[in-house]
Amino acid sequence: MASTSMNNILFATLAALLIPATLPLVLELLIVTSALFLPRRKNHASKTQQVRQLTVIVPAHNEELLISRCVASLRASADNTAKILVVAHNCTDATAHEAEAAGAEVLVYSDANAKGKGHALRYGLKAAIEDGADAVVIVDADSTVSANFIPMVRQALSEGADVIQCRYEMRSVTDKANSGLASLAFRGFTFIRPLGRDRLGLSAGILGNGFAMTARTLQEVPYEAFSVVEDLEYHLHLLLAHKRVRFIDYAVVSAELPVSRTGETSQRSRWEGGRIRVARMWTLPLLRQIVRGRISMVEPLLDLAGLPLAFGVSALLAVSLIPIHAVRIYGIVSLAIVIIHVLLAAWAGPHFFRTLRLLVMTPLYIVWKFRLVPKLLRASHAEAAWIRTSR
Repeated sequence: MASTSMNNILFATLAALLIPATLPLVLELLIVTSALFLPRRKNHASKTQQVRQLTVIVPAHNEELLISRCVASLRASADNTAKILVVAHNCTDATAHEAEAAGAEVLVYSDANAKGKGHALRYGLKAAIEDGADAVVIVDADSTVSANFIPMVRQALSEGADVIQCRYEMRSVTDKANSGLASLAFRGFTFIRPLGRDRLGLSAGILGNGFAMTARTLQEVPYEAFSVVEDLEYHLHLLLAHKRVRFIDYAVVSAELPVSRTGETSQRSRWEGGRIRVARMWTLPLLRQIVRGRISMVEPLLDLAGLPLAFGVSALLAVSLIPIHAVRIYGIVSLAIVIIHVLLAAWAGPHFFRTLRLLVMTPLYIVWKFRLVPKLLRASHAEAAWIRTSR
């Protein structure tokens, strides 16, 4: 009898820990995934604005191997309707030379004390605005863009958007299950979630690559984001300033997942560790905004507080095994929400059935993610720095 009572206390304690830990992720996925079944919102622009000079800023650190491909892609899309400005930041290779040879204007920015992509962006943005740009687009040096990218960005900004985020795809170029599952998880994060937010009229978020804004927005919300996840940080500044990011899913910027396990581990550790750090800094400010009546800030808070998907799934599986009826129902329903989210992400990408076959390797992917935990925790305390991902 005493043993049964102790077990009940243990199970109740476990549920009391796991349910609050998983609830932000579950609610976030429920909100943004269910929104995909709503009709697409029509853009009733309350204003139009001229975009005479559009400048594409490409922050680059030691990207001599990929910068020419990026510039060529942008030039093909721009067709001389936009300036392409590469900021070669603290480079020790031929990035500046290769970018110039490909047809871009180049700013060489060397400052050992200015570490990280955020500093390169601020430097490039300042130069573009001083040169007369009405709007700017940010594209990473390891990326390519769709042929309609520049025309669609220009159109969305001309229709009155302050900030836009284009669809960002991270492709897997190997047959490794880890890379395929990482690509699937990335698509859920960079396509399903922003699209759902946009359908609800919420701010879609900034993904650090393929986003654009007007010069007026930059004047009102200066770019002062220098963490490892400077995109997330700047989006939170935009939210505080009542700026909404629109999502443009028909213009695409693409990059490739790292081929090497070392590169993949480094990239995931920096991204997710950086999010942990920003979450510690911004949870209370967002809560204060909600208390003051800004209900729209609930979704960004849920996004910030939510566990990474692999950790969330593991915790929900544990919840589903707890022998308490109501707790099990929560776990099973929550897992169903996650499954629907993942299936929609698979459907939105190439090779749907091949992607589904990869899901049998999910347990190994989750084990790999748990092995990253020490690196995530170290990254959550690290200062921003340019670390070129090994490809």
